Amino acid sequence: MKSFAHLGMAAPLCALAATAASTAATAQSTDDATLTLGQVTVSAPATGPLSSRRILTSVDVVGAEVLSAQNVDQSWALFGLVPGVMLTEFKQGTTSGKLSFRGFNGEGNVNAVKLLIDGIPSNTNDGNMPFLDLVSPLEIERIEVVRGTNDPRWGLHNIAGNAQVLTRQGGNEGEARVTAGSFGTAEVQLAKGLEGESGWSQNYFVGWRQSEGYRAHSATRKLNLAGKWFYQPAGEGWRAGLIARTHDARAEEAGYLTLAQGKADPTQSPRHNASDEDRRQLSQLSAHAEGELGQGLSWLTRAYRNQIQDDRYVTFSSTVSQQERDVRETHRGLIGSLTWRATPLWQLEGGLQREWQDNVSERYLTVAQVRSSQTRSQAFSFDTLGGYVQAVITPSRQWTILPAYRIDTLSGQLDNRLTGKRYTLNDYGQIRQPKLSVVFAPVSGHSLYANWGRSFQVGVGAASYKVPPRTSDLAPSLNEGWEFGWKFRPLPWLEGRLASWTQTATGEIYRKLNDPSGDSENLGATRRQGQDLQLNINPGEALSAWFSLSLQRAVIVEPDPSAPLTRGKEVDHVPHALASVGAKWRIDAKWETTAGVRAQSSYFLDSTNSTGRYGQFVVADVGVKHAVNERISLDLQVKNLFDRSYGYAWWDGSQSLHAPADGRAAYLSATVRF
Repeated sequence: MKSFAHLGMAAPLCALAATAASTAATAQSTDDATLTLGQVTVSAPATGPLSSRRILTSVDVVGAEVLSAQNVDQSWALFGLVPGVMLTEFKQGTTSGKLSFRGFNGEGNVNAVKLLIDGIPSNTNDGNMPFLDLVSPLEIERIEVVRGTNDPRWGLHNIAGNAQVLTRQGGNEGEARVTAGSFGTAEVQLAKGLEGESGWSQNYFVGWRQSEGYRAHSATRKLNLAGKWFYQPAGEGWRAGLIARTHDARAEEAGYLTLAQGKADPTQSPRHNASDEDRRQLSQLSAHAEGELGQGLSWLTRAYRNQIQDDRYVTFSSTVSQQERDVRETHRGLIGSLTWRATPLWQLEGGLQREWQDNVSERYLTVAQVRSSQTRSQAFSFDTLGGYVQAVITPSRQWTILPAYRIDTLSGQLDNRLTGKRYTLNDYGQIRQPKLSVVFAPVSGHSLYANWGRSFQVGVGAASYKVPPRTSDLAPSLNEGWEFGWKFRPLPWLEGRLASWTQTATGEIYRKLNDPSGDSENLGATRRQGQDLQLNINPGEALSAWFSLSLQRAVIVEPDPSAPLTRGKEVDHVPHALASVGAKWRIDAKWETTAGVRAQSSYFLDSTNSTGRYGQFVVADVGVKHAVNERISLDLQVKNLFDRSYGYAWWDGSQSLHAPADGRAAYLSATVRF
């Protein structure tokens, strides 16, 4: 077994409760640009597809020892542990928040991150990430975030990069965690692995969480169930298995407050939101098989089905009607790849992906959940076919070169069931995406890397189809990105990464979030650029510290002709800076404490940049952990220690509306390993 334990910096708050005093003593790789938070163990020699660390871009990995101790209402919040990742916190029932990075916001106009769960594509049609609710902290083995445009493995929604959640596999360990805390929060998580000599391995997970919420009318209840069954016969070079997950949640929506309401009482819920709520059901079923065909030649296949049923009642302000929003989506897909590790000097991989989507989107105007009229009834197919090839060439110990190429094609049709009319998908043609990555490691502990790549964006929902007045085919928006970076470890106790990046788009498509027809608009040509700095200091087993700073700008370079005044303006909801700093102190074998501060600068609310700036915060968290014995531990986490007021804001066309973040909260957890 080979253990990779590079410490990636960005863990806010109590994130380092189980990190890396041992990191300095662990073998590290410097021929890539990957940083890891917590210890991650992988098997060697490598088989199967090439790993994310070979993409040669800013890759961050967060391990289970950090993730399992996190106290979060929803799993998207775990990605706040990753440097440069922005969390958009709507705080509206199951529509609670989202992750984004590389100068893209989390509003939903452009969903630029491809989500994968155990290698299975897990975005909804519009690119959102509700399927993250299928996984809970205790069952996650690690999360991987790949930033940039040079990863050829995925096409649709892989605009700025991708994020993957990998869950526990095999073993005979069991772990249970019970949590109680502020706002009536109670949670139970139970994970158990069973593995014997017969070749079978089983993993089961049960998770239940409830909370009354920081604000009035914001109670949530959710239940997760998961099972994994895999078979690997002794002495054989293959394995196969099945993974099944289900999630059921019901949540009240507290609604948005005006600026005055938020200042007067951030915990209130306006009267017009009294009947707002959401019921969400998710399921994911996937079959996996992989093996070796010969010396250095590996194959992998996956088949999957994702389903979501979401029924939401939402009222955005006192001046508009309540809406009922019903979503039904079924996605089926096939994935296959071949990997040839020909020699230590070069490796080759090719892959194909096919997905079929059957989607229904309906909307109604309602009064206290009683329908008054229907504003949308759309049924649409959206099918994708994509393939890629990539090579890893190592001409010398210092150099690694990764050329890659990807092609995607799309097809489908939309039925407007209100009018009885059918429309075909835009013919986007073959969307070609060349990519190139290079890393140079001149001396031990240092690597310089550079990459360039093209990704794409197309319309989502009805915006993908030729619905009049659009009768001609639209071209995809092509994104091109460049990155230059330096990963360094000058001393055994100091590691970091410094990167500068730029990403441009030809004609960014902005989804109209509250449009009854589900249409989009052209934001125009855009340019995003930024710099990322990550540092980790581990002077000894007792003390470790981290620092992360991401600077970014997103600008409209050439606007749509209908909005000339937005030329040179900033894209909305993109803060200029994201930062975190903190430390962990292991007092003795039984006690450890953590403290951290995370911060974000303000952002504009719309593309005119004339409606004010909001969203800035500086928040501190602390935690203490006590090991009762080898099997039982207790931990106390206090979030927003100084009870700072902050929150999310958006512009409804005439005023800013706000979703206050939680005030100070304390959570006590007990973890038992068996």
